[in-house]
Amino acid sequence: QVQLVESGGGLVQAGGSLRLYCAASGSIFSINAMGWHRQAPGKQRELVAAITSGGSTNYADSVKGRFTISRDNAKNTVYLQMNSLKPEDTAVYYCNADLRIVGGWRNSYWGQGTQVTVSS
Repeated sequence: QVQLVESGGGLVQAGGSLRLYCAASGSIFSINAMGWHRQAPGKQRELVAAITSGGSTNYADSVKGRFTISRDNAKNTVYLQMNSLKPEDTAVYYCNADLRIVGGWRNSYWGQGTQVTVSS
């Protein structure tokens, strides 16, 4: 079994910062890409940022220059540093990992989500 556990969400004022954490655990053989998605009420889930095992990153246009994704491969952990937060960043943020389990197939796994609320 594989678990992705997120933390770090909360309530912050516009212009503030938050750092999200996501740790993958279980019978993991290797992790390819890891990323963060978000879903606001009434909207579809969207990619926020992703990072490969080699460190290549990509970001949604709406967060470029404000958010930074990073990872610690030794700890199977991915981070999302969010600066200059805006009310439109309010959403549930989900961690995602494209990984291969020991003795098994490659698949995509999701965390349970963490709420980020930005007040104006």
